[in-house]
Amino acid sequence: MNSMKNLRRQRQKTNRRRILVVDGDRDMQRQLNSTLGSEGFDTIAAGDGAAARHLFQATHPDLVILDTAIPGQDSFQLLGDMRGQSDIPIIMLTEDYGEQALWRAFSLGADDYVRKPFGARSLVARVRAKLRRCQTKCM
Repeated sequence: MNSMKNLRRQRQKTNRRRILVVDGDRDMQRQLNSTLGSEGFDTIAAGDGAAARHLFQATHPDLVILDTAIPGQDSFQLLGDMRGQSDIPIIMLTEDYGEQALWRAFSLGADDYVRKPFGARSLVARVRAKLRRCQTKCM
């Protein structure tokens, strides 16, 4: 009986979608990890460009949430590099309300662009929509 419960738990864990959260603000990382975790996602957090690049290649996430201001790396360069390696959805987070940054993100392959502050429920809805559209074509 115990082994059946463990098997079910393992299956549930492997069916959970993995999201790489890249944000230099630890409080924002915690908030995103908590929100996404409570909605059934597994999250991996990176606080800078080098960690993000490593985790992206090592963990093969299903989606990336990438802040535009991360230490140690131009986030737009990182976006372009990630897009060159994978078609998974990438959602950019920003405090920049200018049109230039939005244009740059989309031209480099971002799938969405969310301005801070944002509602947790709306971000989760965006994540679910991106993953739903990507189920077969991004693998």
